[in-house]
Amino acid sequence: MSPLAPLLSLRDVPDLLAAARSAADEALRHPALRRGGGPLAAEIGLRAAVASAALEGRPYELEDVRAGAVTDPVVQGVLRVAAELPTLVDRWPTAPRQVLARLHLLAARDLVAEDQLGRPEDNVDRLDLLCHIVTNPAGEPALLRAAVVHGELLAARPFPGANDVVARAAARLTLMAEGFDPRGLIAPELGHLAREPEYVGAALAFRTGTPDGLRAWLRHCATAVELAAAELRTLAETHSASTRSR
Repeated sequence: MSPLAPLLSLRDVPDLLAAARSAADEALRHPALRRGGGPLAAEIGLRAAVASAALEGRPYELEDVRAGAVTDPVVQGVLRVAAELPTLVDRWPTAPRQVLARLHLLAARDLVAEDQLGRPEDNVDRLDLLCHIVTNPAGEPALLRAAVVHGELLAARPFPGANDVVARAAARLTLMAEGFDPRGLIAPELGHLAREPEYVGAALAFRTGTPDGLRAWLRHCATAVELAAAELRTLAETHSASTRSR
């Protein structure tokens, strides 16, 4: 039996995951994404990066980051991660350890010593288990796997610095690689930031490993996806209106 299967027996979890999937699917069907998915993907990537930096205690205005006016190394790291995510999707299901090392190198450059980049130092056994979960899917919902990947990396903190950025990026990669969001248009980082106190509390609850703690984390991750889907719909509507007015 898959190590994730018991999570689906937690109260309300299957319904929460299904509702989040439905919201994401509805947003991804927006007609604007057939015509302008590329520009919207770039915009979502930028917003996800800004949100991830804000969750690291580096809040900046979106337009300042867009203009290239922010040189904060944390922001530069999340921008590098966002830019490279699409190139890592195919490698994630087969070589997650290599991908995690690459994510850390991108995120933590100029934050930790060069000889520490991409080198896990702590909780290596837990990291091995996580990589096994990634490389051996057993039919569980993609969002369930992404949430566990995210929570495990937050808990294990295997790298020196930038672990949270790596965790959020790995969760996005899971959704992309498993077909939940192939183009990377759903940015849960936006939902995590919108409910930041809940994000922090639910991550701590996940570390307890108790049914209530795990359920709290999965509920939060499902809500974050629903909020991200709503943001995508808003951007798609804005894009459609802009296109019609030209």
